[in-house]
Amino acid sequence: MRQTNTAPRNNKLKPSSNLIMNGSVRVRVIRTLLAIQNGQSLASVLDPLLNSLHDGDKGFAHALLLTTLRQWYALARLLDTLADNPIDEVEVRTTIQVGLVQLLYLEVADHAAIHETVEAAKEIEFAHATGLINAILRKVAKNPSKFRKKCDKKHSLPNWLAYQLKQDWSEQYDELTQGLRQAAPMFLRVNTAVTSIDDYQKELYSAEVDADLVELMSGLQLAGSSDAAASATLSTKGFRLHQTTAVNALPQFAQGAASVQDMHAQLAAPIIHKALMAKLNTKVTDPDNTEGDNSEIHILDACAAPGGKLAHWLELLSSDVQSPLFHVKQENVEATSSVSKIKLTAIDNEATRIERIYDNLQRLTLTQHDLEQAEKNIALNIVCADATRWQHGKNKKAATNEPVFDAILLDSPCTATGVIRRHPDISILRTEEDVEQTALLQADILHNLWPQLKAGGYLLYVTCSILKQENVAQMQDFISYHNDAVAIEFTEDCSWGIAQTIGRQCLPINSESGDGFYYALLHKTAE
Repeated sequence: MRQTNTAPRNNKLKPSSNLIMNGSVRVRVIRTLLAIQNGQSLASVLDPLLNSLHDGDKGFAHALLLTTLRQWYALARLLDTLADNPIDEVEVRTTIQVGLVQLLYLEVADHAAIHETVEAAKEIEFAHATGLINAILRKVAKNPSKFRKKCDKKHSLPNWLAYQLKQDWSEQYDELTQGLRQAAPMFLRVNTAVTSIDDYQKELYSAEVDADLVELMSGLQLAGSSDAAASATLSTKGFRLHQTTAVNALPQFAQGAASVQDMHAQLAAPIIHKALMAKLNTKVTDPDNTEGDNSEIHILDACAAPGGKLAHWLELLSSDVQSPLFHVKQENVEATSSVSKIKLTAIDNEATRIERIYDNLQRLTLTQHDLEQAEKNIALNIVCADATRWQHGKNKKAATNEPVFDAILLDSPCTATGVIRRHPDISILRTEEDVEQTALLQADILHNLWPQLKAGGYLLYVTCSILKQENVAQMQDFISYHNDAVAIEFTEDCSWGIAQTIGRQCLPINSESGDGFYYALLHKTAE
């Protein structure tokens, strides 16, 4: 992704590979910010920064870095009003913004913030700017509340993104753009294949971890056996922690009792799981069904890394032993109908990210070995592949590329604008051109996967974007092209998100809400 500039630059940044983690805490934060402006992601530079510091400095460095990123564009605009002449040197601008954050947001003592920031400029070999840096920071220190109000007055986003959000979400714009400047809450998903919600709540209480139980209701108009709409409601429960907590302080975390996952992300697996159950119930009770008993069920998690939604789906499959997936016996049916095996395929196109899938599944005891040891009828196959071209079974001699999947969960690539609170570098790294390119990529993936879905099957389209071009507009274009694609309606029973013409959109608008996610459930009809 190309970087977005906040000011003209007369000098080029040093190559990001030259990032050196030495010097004072502020110097290391400044160098990390320069690396991000040069194209590196926060995820790639945060651990090197923190690992280079003593334990006592890590908290301050983390707060200084994340707060500077969250307030980046607001600070840049404030800086432009404070300087008599344009400041073109990116190193100097970055150093001043780090100083401003200390004075305005972190309540560092004036003398410490100013002195240490000036010294940091010397360490990065910009001593010629120390007089300017000192003067600007002293001016702000005389009336920090005034300048904090100026900084907080408007958004802290690149202008192109603010403009697009104004077009997409005019009614929610002010609340949304301010919400994106805040830290996101920490949510936990309980592994119900290991423990219950109630039992884990007691564990949290015993461990003195303060948390609120959050319940989201989802109402769906799923297709019935006679093509009539059948209403279905499901509940998704998780915990919102009052304070961010290290995972090693969470009860039974290492044993797989819980995972850190945003509350809105926790909707994905239950929705597609419910849709799959509806399809299988239809298959079992439909007298015209020709697939027969003891059939294998094929499901797909596309773009699966790092595996949070995949793990959640596996947890539901593992714990739902009474579902039609494993055993169905109904009155007026001569024989017991059952599923011999579920074959779940997960694909992602990056080998390093697939390693994270394996790590997550291992902690949750959901690897193929674990599933076999627990005598689950689940076969898990994880494949490194490009979702725009991958075809199930294409490397097999008998492959026909015919529809094979009963359900597909597509956690689609997106600009990730809905998770800016957690990854504030996104606002720096993304550009307006990225949105168009990402929408084209999404369309390619959808058009490749849709023919592999069986008639009667469901595809859940998910993004962590808050831009309509990647979400509802994408779905409208897709349905207009595919006559066999029908959008499933989310009913008034839904307690989350904003209804769109297709699907629902969650927005990160306050300190207690989940991230920005979009959901659309598509049903494939017989042509």
